[in-house]
Amino acid sequence: MVSCGSGVAVGFDLSRTAVIAASRAMTELSAPPEFACIFVRAANPADVADALSAAQRTIGARHSIGCSSSHGVIGGGHGIEDVSAVSVFVAAGPELTVRSFHLEVMPTPESIAVVGVPPIEPDDQVTIVLADAYSFPVEGFVEQSAQSLSGLPMAGGLAVGGLGSGSTRLLIDDRVVDRGAVGLVLGGTASIGAVVSQGCRPVGNPMTVTSCDGNVVLELAGRPALQRLEDLLRTLSPSDQVLAGTGLQIGMVHDEYADHHEQGDFLIRSLVRVDSERRALVIADDVHLGQTVSFQLRDADAASHDLHHTLARWSEGPTPAGALLFSCNGRGERFFASSDHDVTTVREELGGAEVAGYFAAGEIGPVAGRNQLHGFSASVVVFENESHSVV
Repeated sequence: MVSCGSGVAVGFDLSRTAVIAASRAMTELSAPPEFACIFVRAANPADVADALSAAQRTIGARHSIGCSSSHGVIGGGHGIEDVSAVSVFVAAGPELTVRSFHLEVMPTPESIAVVGVPPIEPDDQVTIVLADAYSFPVEGFVEQSAQSLSGLPMAGGLAVGGLGSGSTRLLIDDRVVDRGAVGLVLGGTASIGAVVSQGCRPVGNPMTVTSCDGNVVLELAGRPALQRLEDLLRTLSPSDQVLAGTGLQIGMVHDEYADHHEQGDFLIRSLVRVDSERRALVIADDVHLGQTVSFQLRDADAASHDLHHTLARWSEGPTPAGALLFSCNGRGERFFASSDHDVTTVREELGGAEVAGYFAAGEIGPVAGRNQLHGFSASVVVFENESHSVV
């Protein structure tokens, strides 16, 4: 059986704070840890580096990863924003296999290459990646993960240091680095799942893209895309019309062979702008002819409902041992009126399991079987209290 522990501490002496958080996490374990994840919120990169190292020394895990968070950390049932804090997650159990890796970017005659990608084994289940937002091409890496990581589900997030470019610090085992990405490959007979809540609800009916140009949707179901949007807006309630002014998104289906398209089948992308001259919609991703899309609205109620819905599969059966939570830095107090919303919801749906993580500048997670880079989402890795058979 997998056991998990989490600990969080707040204080200006980051090294001491890290030791306290790590010690609290370790008290929850029934065996030496197989791995640790450490998250530090502080402005000074030197303080972050010292805290990462201090927590790792306290834990003594063979495999550890960690990162800066300019916004805040998650742990102890709370989201902690805009103050110096450290959050630690540890897991133990003979059912777990763990490999750590450091991804670096190297120049090539044509462009760049990512080196350090780990080989994938048959019993691997989930990859966790923490990437420096400034020095690592995370979007391209995630897009290529079907090949580079053999389609293994990936979760994690972008890390940003408190002083911008060059100030991010990452932990890989017992080393602190200032660029690239760090990660873990988790597997074995333990059951580990990765899910993403994108925080939107569909409005109107799904429609087929009948004309497009890259990321410009020209026609939906044979009519100008802007006209389809105008028609939809007239059918919305006054409150939803106001919300559409700031919270309108586009959901894109990637599995066109499904008989029905439900909320979790849509990859959510922002509506960038309206092209009035072409009566078109410009969105934050490329679309293709024949793709099914849906207008979506994002607000606190929709995001809360979607997170509950995403985690509902674990509400019955054995209580999971723990979870890692990578929550968008826009989903804290300014959105939900409480920094604790996401971690409270995850703990509630997982029966009070240990939960730790951080507020990320972009989240990684699978949607409809494909790894994606998201915004305004919550990506969750769940460690279940049961085993699965490895063929």
